Amino acid sequence: MIQTRLSIMMFLQFFIWGAWFVTLGHCLGENNLGDFGGGSYGSAPIAAIIAPLFLGLIADRFFASERVMGVLFLLGGVLMGLGYMYAAEGNGEMMVWMFIGHMLCYMPSLGLSNTITFTHVSDQNDFPKIRVWGTIGWIVAGLFVGFMDWSTDLKILSLAAGGSILMGLYCFSLPHTPPPARDKPIDIRTLLMFDAIKLMARFPFLVFIICSTLICIPLAYYYGIASMYLGNAGFLAPASAMTVGQMSEIFFMLLIPFFFRRLGVKTMILVGMLAWVLRYALFAMGADNQEVWMLFAAIALHGICYDFFFVTGFMYTDKVANKDVRGQAQGMLVFFTQGVGMYFGYWIAFAERAKTVTQYDDLTAAIEKTHSGQLSFVDKLNNMFSVEIPAVDGQLFTETMAQWREFWWLPTIMAGIITVIFFVFFWDKVDVGSDGASTENG
Repeated sequence: MIQTRLSIMMFLQFFIWGAWFVTLGHCLGENNLGDFGGGSYGSAPIAAIIAPLFLGLIADRFFASERVMGVLFLLGGVLMGLGYMYAAEGNGEMMVWMFIGHMLCYMPSLGLSNTITFTHVSDQNDFPKIRVWGTIGWIVAGLFVGFMDWSTDLKILSLAAGGSILMGLYCFSLPHTPPPARDKPIDIRTLLMFDAIKLMARFPFLVFIICSTLICIPLAYYYGIASMYLGNAGFLAPASAMTVGQMSEIFFMLLIPFFFRRLGVKTMILVGMLAWVLRYALFAMGADNQEVWMLFAAIALHGICYDFFFVTGFMYTDKVANKDVRGQAQGMLVFFTQGVGMYFGYWIAFAERAKTVTQYDDLTAAIEKTHSGQLSFVDKLNNMFSVEIPAVDGQLFTETMAQWREFWWLPTIMAGIITVIFFVFFWDKVDVGSDGASTENG
């Protein structure tokens, strides 16, 4: 019973994020708000940077976790609703501020939901079976958006707002979880991750942190721009198509422990980095002739890209850090990757898109004119993974796809250079059978 309740929590939590974040770039572009893409996607890393401070100062000390989550999701739903209103009015600046407010409410919930889960499960090995429902929630959100033909409709924001309010109400029914650090004094050193930063005195860990931060810059190209590209390439429901990546994530997540024991940290992370290189190369090479198999293969690589790099990185950090600083170390890794790296990545990606794919708006507008009216249930079902050459001016399509090809080679090269740096300078092995620190080689 408790696992079911916690699984529903995970499902709703990630349904909210998956409902709007995946195809937001494409949606903004089709609603004359494309110039605000960088700021909109930048809301997530800003919140990722601030969330640990909120958790450490307030959520972990003064209030029950389920009540904090309930209030945050209710407030986040209101802010997302206001974001929808401002977007519909064409007020991009206020829309971005509402997104920032929403994500400031959402990001702390990632830590809070884990706290609630670990508090109420008898065996920590049950956590993956509960957490996987978050990935399923993300998939269902993408399929629903695609089925409703909302990939370019601002209604994705209202869907996220409604889901957030529903989640907020549901949180108050979750089992009571007292603040885990209620009796502990506020430790500024812990909040600012001073002890975890000392881990970077170890050269291999320093290389790991630097490369992890840098690789998140090209990673942002996928999260922020891929839906825009797929829309131009003729995908009729980009949100649904991109759920293939989450489906592969579930599969590879189950294989992580097996590969981690046999391949080791360096090989695992290198495989994840090389998967990013291959993904963007496939996007580039598949642009000119609309090689659909290349585009779907690039999407499906998400499981390797995410699991082999991020999950392995969290496991490596857990092994390197001493028990008393493991929480700090994980927070520091999130700070540098999901925060600093992704923040700069989104701004660079959207700036490069505007500079390189100059005909995006023209092709997007032309494709929009070809869309028919209401589709039947069967048509929507067929469109979930349908790709066809848009019925637009052939020269416009060809030239825009050539620009997309040029665009995708940049993150390919970036990821490739970072991979080489990691391969040359990272030499560290961990004993996956113990809880102690790793042993260094090379």
